Amino acid sequence: MKKLKGCLYSTSESNTKFPDLGPDLIMSEILPRLPAKCVGRAKKVCKEWLSCISSKEFVMMHCRHMCKGSRQKILSIGHESCFISSTGVDLVDEKTMITLPFHVRPSDVWILSSLNGLLCVCLRNTFEMLIWNPLIRSCINISDSKSYGFFKIYSDVVGLYIDSSNDYRVLHIKRGRFTVDVMAYSRRTSHWKRIPFLQKRHYHTNVLACW
Repeated sequence: MKKLKGCLYSTSESNTKFPDLGPDLIMSEILPRLPAKCVGRAKKVCKEWLSCISSKEFVMMHCRHMCKGSRQKILSIGHESCFISSTGVDLVDEKTMITLPFHVRPSDVWILSSLNGLLCVCLRNTFEMLIWNPLIRSCINISDSKSYGFFKIYSDVVGLYIDSSNDYRVLHIKRGRFTVDVMAYSRRTSHWKRIPFLQKRHYHTNVLACW
């Protein structure tokens, strides 16, 4: 397992010899337990691995393994209270009440996106966007005086991602009448940056697309 991880993390050639584990064992027991970045690198090993990792069955196996363990938490937001509980079977009844770091009722907090314990939320009364870590009670208001970081419920889309430099970013797509503006907020620099996206006019629409 450690040897396989080292192979996937390494970008240089290695003379390491691996035991013959068999393709079935690797596909069903080893690859699904690797972190997402390692799985992404594993796609480049061969066509067989690419086909396996791209399948719905592998995605489900990987998700199940990533969700195991008591480190996974569930955030429950009610009308007047907010709780954190563990996902372990024996700990399902253990809940910890937390106090919101912003002065609104829990029911006035909209969760827009989540990634690795971080939440991007919107306050219903002001439409300000914030990055919130409920476990350590940390919160950053990412809205500013230039109207960046304000969410419109019927036209905007928000997502969290990690870029190639391991910087957590908030992607904010703002759709207007025949316009699409895309902004990215960097947690490292605490600044918004406009991203060129869909410059051709025939891509723009004021109607939500459905598939």
